Amino acid sequence: MRCPFCGSDETQVKDSRPAEDGASVRRRRECSACGGRFTTFERVQLRELMVVKNTGKRAPFDRDKLMRSILIALRKREFEPERVEQMVSGIVRRLEASGENEIETTKVGELVMEGLAKLDDVAYVRYASVYKNFREAKDFEQFLGKMDESEQE
Repeated sequence: MRCPFCGSDETQVKDSRPAEDGASVRRRRECSACGGRFTTFERVQLRELMVVKNTGKRAPFDRDKLMRSILIALRKREFEPERVEQMVSGIVRRLEASGENEIETTKVGELVMEGLAKLDDVAYVRYASVYKNFREAKDFEQFLGKMDESEQE
C-alpha cells in the first residue's frame, strides 16, 4: 500500500481488526520512509460494477463517490457514522447481489433515497431535490406532500 504522505511503497501493517460487522478489515499502517500512520479498509468485491448514466455513458462504480454524495446530503445534520457506513455497505451488497454488471444510476439513486428516508428526513429531501432535479418551490411542495401521504399510510 502506497503511503498517502510521501508516496513510498514501503508500508507495514501494525494492526488489523474486523470492521462493519465483519464485512471489512480495518488496518492501521505505518510508512517505513516517513513514519506516517494511516488507516485502510479491505472489503470483498463480488463483481466489477459499471454505472450506466442517463446519457448512456458508462463509468466504474465508485463506493467513495456514493459515500460522498450521502455525506453531502447529511451535511450539518447529526448522524451516526456507523449507520451511514452500514447503509453504504448495504447498498453495495444489494447492487452486487443483483447479478447485474451494469447498474442504472436510477437504481443507485432509489437505493440511496430508501436508505436516507430511514436515516434522516432532511437529508432525504436534500438528496431528492438533486436526484429528482427540483427546479421550483412547488417541486418541493409536491414531494413533501407525497412524503406526508406515505407516512400516514
